This record gives sequence, C-alpha cells and structure tokens, in this order.
Amino acid sequence: MPELPEVQTIVDGLNGAGLAGMSITDARVFWPRTVAGEDAKGFCRRIRGETIGAIRRRGKYIIFDFASGAYLLIHLRMSGRLALKARGTPRLKHEHVILELGSRVQLRFHDTRKFGRFYLTDDAHSILDRLGPEPLGRAFSAKLLEKRLSGRRRQIKPLLLDQHFIAGLGNIYTDEALWNAGIHPGRQADTLTPAEIRRLHRAIRKVLRQGLAGMGTTLGGGDTNFYSVAGRRGRNQDRLKVFRRSGLPCPRCQTPLVRLVVAQRGTHICPHCQQLP
Repeated sequence: MPELPEVQTIVDGLNGAGLAGMSITDARVFWPRTVAGEDAKGFCRRIRGETIGAIRRRGKYIIFDFASGAYLLIHLRMSGRLALKARGTPRLKHEHVILELGSRVQLRFHDTRKFGRFYLTDDAHSILDRLGPEPLGRAFSAKLLEKRLSGRRRQIKPLLLDQHFIAGLGNIYTDEALWNAGIHPGRQADTLTPAEIRRLHRAIRKVLRQGLAGMGTTLGGGDTNFYSVAGRRGRNQDRLKVFRRSGLPCPRCQTPLVRLVVAQRGTHICPHCQQLP
C-alpha cells in the first residue's frame, strides 16, 4: 500500500507536470465503485469543467483543490496509482478512471485490486480533519507523541498504523521505525519510556525522510506495486533494514531477522534488538 513517501512522490510528480491551472474537459469511469458517495455518471457530470488550483497531500490522500471551491480526494489504498498519458493511448485493463486534461493529456487511475476511491466533495474537512498529525510537520514533536501515547493500552504497531493517531504511516515504515528505535511492535503503547518515545519520534521522521529521498518503495515488479506518475520504480527498497528481510542478518547485531504477526499484520523484527520487556 502506498504510504506517505509514495503518495508525496506522486503529488510531486503531478505538480512537476504542470497540472495546476488545467481544466478537466471530460471524465470516464470504468469501475463505478471507485467513485465514493455518488454514482459514476453524477461524478463525471460534476467534475467536468473543474479547474485545478493546487495538488497536495494529507496523510495518504491526494487532494486536488479546484478553483470552484470543490475538492477531489484520491485514496490509492492497496494498489492504486496515477499516470499521465497522451490522449489516444490504448486503455489498460485496470485503468478505472480517466480524466481528460485539455485536448491532449489524460490522468489515468490504475488499480488492480479495485480498492482505491475518488471523493468529489465541497467539504474536504469532513474527511481530512479525522486524520492524526502529519509526522513530518513542525507540530509533530516528541512531546506531542508522548502526550498522544499516554494512557493508550493498544500495541504500539497497530496504534501507529491507525490514521486517526498519526497520518501517513503504513506497514513498511512502521516496521522500519520500530526497528530503528529498538522497540518491539507488540509493546503496549503506554509502557514506552520517555527515552523510547524520543527514539521512536526520531525514527519515524528518519525513515519517512529516507523514503521521500528514495522517491518511494517499490517491492517486486507486478501491477500492484508502487510506481511514480512517470512510471518509475522507487529506490527506497534498497535501504530497508527489516521489512521483508526475514532470515537475513540484522544490520545492527547480525541476528537473523524474523517475521511474526502483530494485530493480523505481517511484521518484521530483530528478536535481539527488539525484545519484549
């Protein structure tokens, strides 16, 4: 699933392509469930004629701010991705939404697993305000993390994956951050010491910045993997320390890494560096 670095890489690609100021001249939906909250025909009718003012990210959402005051929110979910293609390019099987931008360019949404969603709304806050703080934002301090962890009896990994707690983290970067901080993913959140919380805060920001610098993580070569708007693979997979590296030596202590299940999620740890108390 695309996480904060992958979504931001897509947003950067869309902005780099100069979409701001372009108008949506037509829209086609080939998998109606991609559109949330209304029927596909109504979505196509309403979005036609909208002019893109800005493109930004909040958590794992891609946000198109339209000049009219409306918003298009796109959540990629498990396998969604966006690509810009010339008009007339043959449509691929899993390209479920096509937005015409002017007379030559199309923005296409490709989603093999069909879990991605488009929300066309006049009230983006009703969705976005439910998200937790941005982990790379200035407001996300170690003190804020400590305050949010206080009294939380959930295991730390599923809590970090909860988008209402922190926005943007997924399985990859949570495993990497917990290894970096030396914290077992099954730890009860309110048992973390102030020193551990400071380490975790630094680790979250470190692995996300590394993911951004690598322009995302692409695992494997199939259709469900992450690709940029230009169709490029990310580079961050070469920098991962534990995720999907079961059996390989821990980069810190050389103990073989293991895979376990925490809150029904595949999880990768070093049993020596991340011990339960």
